Amino acid sequence: MYRLLEGLRVVEGASFIAAPSCGLYMAQMGAEVIRFDAIGGGPDYSRWPTTGDGASLYWEGLNKGKKSIALDLRRPEGRELALQLATAPGPNAGLFLTNYPLEGFLSHARLAALRPDIITLRVMGWPDGEAAVDYTVNCAVGVPMMTGPAEADRPVNHVLPAWDLLSGGYGAFALLAAERYRRATGQGQEIRLPLSDMAIATMGNLGQIAEVASTGADRPRMGNDLFGAFGRDFPTRDGQRVMLVAITERQWTGLLSALDIGADVAALERDLSVDLEKDEGMRFIYRDLLFPLVEAAILRRTLAELAAAFHAAKVCWGQYRTLREGLSDESRFSLTNPVFSMVDHPSGLRYATPGAAASLMHSERLAPLPAPRLGQHTDEVLADVLGMSGAQIGRLHDQGLVA
Repeated sequence: MYRLLEGLRVVEGASFIAAPSCGLYMAQMGAEVIRFDAIGGGPDYSRWPTTGDGASLYWEGLNKGKKSIALDLRRPEGRELALQLATAPGPNAGLFLTNYPLEGFLSHARLAALRPDIITLRVMGWPDGEAAVDYTVNCAVGVPMMTGPAEADRPVNHVLPAWDLLSGGYGAFALLAAERYRRATGQGQEIRLPLSDMAIATMGNLGQIAEVASTGADRPRMGNDLFGAFGRDFPTRDGQRVMLVAITERQWTGLLSALDIGADVAALERDLSVDLEKDEGMRFIYRDLLFPLVEAAILRRTLAELAAAFHAAKVCWGQYRTLREGLSDESRFSLTNPVFSMVDHPSGLRYATPGAAASLMHSERLAPLPAPRLGQHTDEVLADVLGMSGAQIGRLHDQGLVA
């Protein structure tokens, strides 16, 4: 089942997060993903985090299980090889994933001239082709103005590249939808996926565009308060910190039971003439009255005491940890999770490496493959995909067009 896309060939000419993560997801489901880079590496080849020797753990993480070919993309002959690779024949080939500019040597028009049924997925910044990355799109869509402490007087960025990651997953879906259409009609196409469209569409899907349209106002900063329901971080008696969320009735009643504050909350309901169990919106509206009750109850207990009570009452909660702490054996993100396997990588490091995140029923999860060394599969790809002889490949090496 983890080889559902076996036989499908995707050629990737891309960098950074969105497009390479799309290729990664395709590879994790069995597709052959061939990534071409400039000799010496593209703009993301040395991105942090890196090892002490300068090997990029970022590049290594996003390119697991792919094949790598290195071309001299500064010269016309090297660019022609990239075009030939992307448009190579075969019923399960002709899928090209890129974030190169709309116009140029990898334009869809040039690709389609060589293979009319090619499917190009082009990840972009803005729809007009203007450059943008996750951070510059995120600031334009308003998220940093909603993030951070309520009293903050400047934007607050977050470290998760949400629009890149969503675009990677959505791109894989769109590429497979277009491949399904080609099977039915024989027609290829270019799919353009701007990060900005991914961002603004998501804001609309979450109801936030309608919120602005109906209220005429932007959502204010609320610190760590959960919008529209009950949720916030609270300190424990032993100096730890937990996040509590009560969206459903069951979560709310479980929280009251675990903290033994049901009587206090019932008195508050009588005073306010509201039903906090049935109406999550009321829990949000009256959060300033509820938070002190919850905070006092949590401060009376240690983390271990809370964990036992929360587990028994099925409370929705989490403990704040660093990533290093979260990877401990006691954590739910333990490296004993079957999503991980110990893998030796080109950086020289051996570490727990995630494979496909999805669990497919009746199928044993495949161990992830390491990222390739840059250009590791150059000769193999030239021979298998472009049908070149050893002599032809040797001449390309002699000319410095491949490495």
